[in-house]
Amino acid sequence: MKSSPAVAATDAPKPIAKKRRAKPKKWNAPVAGYLFISPWLLGFIGLTAYPLFLSLYYSFTDYTLMEPINWVGTRNYELIFTADSKFVNSVKVTFLYVLASVPLKLIAALLVAMILNKAVRGIGLYRTAIYFPSLIGGSIAVSLLWRNIFGVDGIFNKIIAVFGIEGKGWITSPDTALSTLVLLTVWQFGSSMVIFLAGLKQIPNDLYEASAVDGAGRFRQFFNITLPMLSPVLYFNLIMGVINAFQMFTSAFVITNGGPMNSTYVYALYLYERAFSRYQLGYSSALAWIMLAMIVVATLIIAGSSKYWVFYETETEGRKGR
Repeated sequence: MKSSPAVAATDAPKPIAKKRRAKPKKWNAPVAGYLFISPWLLGFIGLTAYPLFLSLYYSFTDYTLMEPINWVGTRNYELIFTADSKFVNSVKVTFLYVLASVPLKLIAALLVAMILNKAVRGIGLYRTAIYFPSLIGGSIAVSLLWRNIFGVDGIFNKIIAVFGIEGKGWITSPDTALSTLVLLTVWQFGSSMVIFLAGLKQIPNDLYEASAVDGAGRFRQFFNITLPMLSPVLYFNLIMGVINAFQMFTSAFVITNGGPMNSTYVYALYLYERAFSRYQLGYSSALAWIMLAMIVVATLIIAGSSKYWVFYETETEGRKGR
């Protein structure tokens, strides 16, 4: 029997009502998160951002702490680049220090990291002992100790006297004063060594085993496996080493205080003298921003060259196409 139209209408499936999607709120800020990070935000704004922009303003003024602030425009920068011989000397010394200390420190850190990358009893104790100088690095006590070691009556001269070598004042000689500061920096390679050691742990042993089967020696493995796989870590340590080297101050101030004939008169020491000895805060602010510009340029140069020597596993396809 055919069903009546009324019954058919009642038996027909009812359309499913569509649920309305809740419109996303334009502003749904996690208030609790901002409350938790508010101490850091306040510290960053009050102790970093505000002094940073204030120093930028001071760099265009003749602020001497003793007189009212006087706007002079770019006069400080013009004097620095045209009539300041100490600026040129400090930049020269700083670049010599950076070019000497950073590569030597990285080489020492990498060599020691490779030596310590072995399963030997008590290896943790050796790693701790080698890392310890980095914990006290940059302190006044270490600088005073270094000055006593390389002084005329220091222990270094007593050691070489045993071999019939006549000692001298290593920190008072213009030829060796900067070298003692470089040696101090190289001695404090613990932080870079730990980072290199962590990178070495991530290199698969299968690569070394496969290369050994193919007849590759240790030198071939080092240049074809270790360095390429460790290049991101090397890149990081290089950037951090350059930044820290440009800002070196404590060692130069405590050990040599500029050194004989300004041989250790690094840039940060010159900036300190202008700011806290002559109270030329406007001039020193301009020097500080020039230092920032030099660090940024050096970092950009290293970053730009990284595409030729830094290897990332995720960029294998991209590098094949280059």
